Amino acid sequence: MAAHPGARVRQEPSAEGSVLLSLRGITKRFGAVEALKGVDLDVRAGEVVALLGDNGAGKSTLIKVIAGAHPPSGGSMSFADQTLRSFDPRHARELGIETIYQDLALAENLDVGANIFLGREIRRRRLGLPMLDRVRMREEAARVLEQLDIHIPDLARPVGELSGGQRQAVAVARAVYWRARLVIMDEPTAAVGVGEHEAILQLITRLAEQGVAVILITHTMSDVWRVADRIAVLTRGAKALEGAPAELGEDAVVRSMLFGRHKA
Repeated sequence: MAAHPGARVRQEPSAEGSVLLSLRGITKRFGAVEALKGVDLDVRAGEVVALLGDNGAGKSTLIKVIAGAHPPSGGSMSFADQTLRSFDPRHARELGIETIYQDLALAENLDVGANIFLGREIRRRRLGLPMLDRVRMREEAARVLEQLDIHIPDLARPVGELSGGQRQAVAVARAVYWRARLVIMDEPTAAVGVGEHEAILQLITRLAEQGVAVILITHTMSDVWRVADRIAVLTRGAKALEGAPAELGEDAVVRSMLFGRHKA
């Protein structure tokens, strides 16, 4: 099948690369409601997987299971060959699973460095008293931003004064600084300008090039064909379709999102 006209040819993650995240038969029930129905999914290091589906398809529930916020009702999950049983958000972060929700969880009154170290602040002693080392935190923030080729002119500005794209970049930089191995991004290009939209897509590509796995949730189909190595579609809580964008084609993906179709 012909590739999407906006598609960019990306080097596939090595076939020899290990599976980082593996889900098998994941189910999730809320009372009588079955939100997830036996979902299987593998994600490799350095791979961008677009997780697609209409509203209510189960995307949010699945990423909350991966992030440790919802215990699955059934199935198994492993990360870096470690089977996960008792699993919560703190354990997820310790393993290197970071989730960037649409609200970004940033403290708008604090600067960039303080946000990257939020809850894990660097301190120094002055006159025998512990104090926040704001200079050191900004220096470390500048280092990780440079690593990701992110340009924020004034790191002392409160994050609330930054643009939408810059705020998204701060959230990603925080994940990378704390050695994220898998970053889940929920609608990262929503409500940003055209230039910042492009910068976020480039940032996703750089994450993958550095070996970080990315699960991308988006309703913007052009973004999927720009950055995704693989697509997984959920419909009514079940995986309806999976494959490389060029193999599936946009029409099949959209039909699957709307009506569901299980691929053998």
